[in-house]
Amino acid sequence: MTYIKLTLIGLYTLFLSVVALIFSFVDRSFKSYFWTSKIFANGVLGISGVKLKVTGLENLEKDKIYIYVSNHSSMFDIPALLAAFPGRVSIIYKKELSRIPVFGWQLKTGPFISIDRQKAESAMGSIDRAKQTMMKNKFSVILFAEGTRSKTGEIQPFKRGAFYLAAKVRFPIVPVTINGASKLLPKGKLTIKGGEIHVHFSQPIVFDELKTKNDELKLMDDVRNEILKNYQGF
Repeated sequence: MTYIKLTLIGLYTLFLSVVALIFSFVDRSFKSYFWTSKIFANGVLGISGVKLKVTGLENLEKDKIYIYVSNHSSMFDIPALLAAFPGRVSIIYKKELSRIPVFGWQLKTGPFISIDRQKAESAMGSIDRAKQTMMKNKFSVILFAEGTRSKTGEIQPFKRGAFYLAAKVRFPIVPVTINGASKLLPKGKLTIKGGEIHVHFSQPIVFDELKTKNDELKLMDDVRNEILKNYQGF
């Protein structure tokens, strides 16, 4: 059954990657691209037998720009978030994904932002591009503050990038907690289990100017503690 699901997801991803690639050239507002992303996300979850529960949307203001910071433990996290978000959101993704034929091409030409995790200078450049995306296109941005998927499902130490961005743009930060994804598709496994993923949006954290690195680190701890409070350990 897993083999059938993986095959269907692969074909579905290829088809919609072609559609998204075309849209990324003909519609530079990216409305069509985001529409395709929503269809992709809901389709992947549906094929996998995953139900999505979303709470906390009442905490968000329509059309307001946010920096979303989420935990990350599964390949299901991205489709779950794309399906859950009420508006247009640019995801910061690892540069290696850009090398995948067709799928990676549409990532590069679309509104998402690649980051080279191996080079600190390049990573900071990606944060600067995220700032430009937010200010110019009025998109919110989602970052996985742990930097990569957790192997154990436990929330790992956060990296500073999201909070460096926050210091530059001063948009509110929304902690986002994903529960259930690592149980259904943990890192390093290709066995897909059906079940429920719960995405929770906490109250936005509005902050004063972050003048020092210590201010950024304090905000980072506050966001991590909020996610830990809502995390159920899987």
